[in-house]
Amino acid sequence: MLKLLRATVAAGWAGPRSAAPWWAPLLVLLTLLAACDSKPKSAADTPGAATSAADERIPPIDSATVERFFAASAQLKDHRADALQFYRERQGRPGWIRRGAVVPQADKLLDKVADAKAEGLDPATYRPLVQDVQKQFAALRAAKGSSKGDPDPEQLRRTDLALSALYFAFAGDFYKGTVDPHDDKSIEWSVKRNKIRLPRALQTILQERESTYPYYEFGSLHPEYDRLRRALSQYRALQKQGGWPVVPTPAQGRKLDPGATDAVLVPVLRRRLLPGQPAARPVAAQTAGVGGAPAEAPASAPEARYDEQLVGAVKAFQDRHGLNPDGIVGAGTVEALNVPVEARIDQLVLNMERWRWIPKKLGGRHLLVNIPEYKLHVVEDDHEVMEMRVIVGKQLKATPVFSDKIEHIVLAPYWGVPVSIVEEEIKPAMLRNPNFIDGQNMEVLNGFGPKAQPIPAGSVDWANVTKENWKYVLRQRPGKENPLGPMKFLFPNENDVYLHGTPNAWLFNKEERGFSHGCVRIEDPKKLALYLLRDQPQWTSEKIDETVEAGAEKRINLKDHVPLFIVYFTAWADEDGTVHFRDDVYGHDKALEQAMFN
Repeated sequence: MLKLLRATVAAGWAGPRSAAPWWAPLLVLLTLLAACDSKPKSAADTPGAATSAADERIPPIDSATVERFFAASAQLKDHRADALQFYRERQGRPGWIRRGAVVPQADKLLDKVADAKAEGLDPATYRPLVQDVQKQFAALRAAKGSSKGDPDPEQLRRTDLALSALYFAFAGDFYKGTVDPHDDKSIEWSVKRNKIRLPRALQTILQERESTYPYYEFGSLHPEYDRLRRALSQYRALQKQGGWPVVPTPAQGRKLDPGATDAVLVPVLRRRLLPGQPAARPVAAQTAGVGGAPAEAPASAPEARYDEQLVGAVKAFQDRHGLNPDGIVGAGTVEALNVPVEARIDQLVLNMERWRWIPKKLGGRHLLVNIPEYKLHVVEDDHEVMEMRVIVGKQLKATPVFSDKIEHIVLAPYWGVPVSIVEEEIKPAMLRNPNFIDGQNMEVLNGFGPKAQPIPAGSVDWANVTKENWKYVLRQRPGKENPLGPMKFLFPNENDVYLHGTPNAWLFNKEERGFSHGCVRIEDPKKLALYLLRDQPQWTSEKIDETVEAGAEKRINLKDHVPLFIVYFTAWADEDGTVHFRDDVYGHDKALEQAMFN
């Protein structure tokens, strides 16, 4: 419809037919072909420069006009500032109308909005704005069919505003998210804002400026988002096929081990994880299934055996869901298998939304801690160069979601005991055993700063200690039992959170690793230190070991500060398309689901 409209506009609205020279239709055709060229113009070109007398007759889209138009709809109020900037920078000239015709880029906008569901967005959100655009197009067609035959300049202006309104509403959701995590107090997210400037992006779409970002094609800003979008398409296809079968839950304490036979559970597992495998010829089945449950249907002996192929599929599933990939089918594995496809689709949509919040530039070299995954990733130029397991805060001491830059490494650190731990844990321990602090290689200082001196722990009135009246420093000396391990990594922040080692390395073997008081314990701190200090060659592996063994705290300032993002993604896809899911350990998915879907 729009292509036909542009053709009729170009043919009939370029000026009165009697005044047009013989070459006017050719000029219009060449102009339209040039407008379709995907190569952006120089950034030096003036945005919105008028290209014809027809455009000059369009009344300026001034600030008052924009204010009235965007204030008339609650859906558009949040986009008023962007629209004002867009039209102010082009001196009120239209953006979507050139030479009396709607530009081809409007096709891309309408096509993208029509496909909003593929982006995890709700098409119904934009329906009133699309209908308004269609209304303006209908008015333009009606004007074309009138005896006058010229476009109504005021109608062209309304059409331009309608297209800009649709763009800013959709692009705001597509590039920045439908929820602002910094304004919604229920959303735990303090990562640096995505500061994309939508008026500039629109200029790129209209071929008025160049950009290194894929705005012209409505491309996303992160490959991780693209991979989630493809996963969303795959899971919706599964939903249309009816989802997947429900796997019987084992009786309490019962598990299915590799090589075992079960006439009920194994066939369902096979349909769930190997749906393309043909069923074997039925023969007499066992009389009991998992946990002694009666068999639902006869199964062949080969089909009922938990064979190597199916074990491999179970292990792959367990790995993708953060479970121990041992191939043993217990209650935890069955619970993950039975999460409905609809819930997984919602999970993908929620995490696509989070990627819209992420800044478009993460830094050529950066660290990313994903809390639900219990992993630290080191990334250089969009490629992962290192990963390691981490331990994060327990639910009541949740690790905050935020971003900063690592500035310092401290070798052989003291552990400054947080005041909350002093009141909740140390105080009761001291009341039970006055020698507790001395037995933990700790010391009490009589104040803060370099002049503070150690005092006897018994001199403190422990019975009356509170967080409010605590005026001392309690710290544990460097050593093998120090909770921070051999080193810590500092990025000064209001949460007083940092990365550090731990003497309890065995905890990294746990599936769920929420054990800390909020800080992030990392599996191999020395490996990370050597990586961060690679531009400071004096800090060799041997020197780091010697400094730690000496037991004297040593602070190292990094030559280059490295961005760190502590984030919360419960779904993601690898470069090969493998989709991973994790539990909502802090309930952040539930809060975001409430904000997005309700």
